[in-house]
Amino acid sequence: MSNDIPIRIFLADDHPLLRTGLKFSFDQSEHIELIGEASDGYSAVEKIQIDPPDVVLLDVDMPGLTGIGVIHLLRRLYPQMKILMLSNYNDDNYIKAAMEAGADGYVLKCVEINELIKIIRSIWEEKPLLSPYLVNLAMGYNGKAKRFFLQKEVRLTPREQQVLQLISEGKGNKEISNMLCVSNETTKSHVKNIFRKLKVRNRVEAIMEARRRNVAV
Repeated sequence: MSNDIPIRIFLADDHPLLRTGLKFSFDQSEHIELIGEASDGYSAVEKIQIDPPDVVLLDVDMPGLTGIGVIHLLRRLYPQMKILMLSNYNDDNYIKAAMEAGADGYVLKCVEINELIKIIRSIWEEKPLLSPYLVNLAMGYNGKAKRFFLQKEVRLTPREQQVLQLISEGKGNKEISNMLCVSNETTKSHVKNIFRKLKVRNRVEAIMEARRRNVAV
């Protein structure tokens, strides 16, 4: 493939913030063209059949038809299509299921955007790539998910988990304080600690990072 021709990507993920973030990042890259997106598996299959992409990025866990189910369908329809599984789970069972369904690669969502673009290009061009974020299923899988880069585990206190849950529901500091029967200063302190532990700057980033790290929200 010529480097002058962008790789046509379809993205399926049930988290709107993640889709928005990836769309913005792909729009900044001359190597990637996002041609469509879906929030569930059935819609993904329908839209892909209308305009088949070069590479499909699939969330492993979507409502209705899961990412694994989508791969089974797409492999029958488009045997040569490149499929990358996106996942929060560094788990051998998920990786094995993706491999058996026919995925070309399995990538953790903690991947940096520039690294994700490199992975997409390597899969599309069928060139080997050593990446701490990628299990390249097209090159064979040895059953060891430890190739993934494991970020330091985030440990939130039970109260911080409550605050994070309320943040994800769109509650402001005053509402959170009233609901938890604590002072506004205490709530601010919890929010500050959450941001520090997740290494984020605002509430949207906190929610996205918590989901990427599989911290319950």
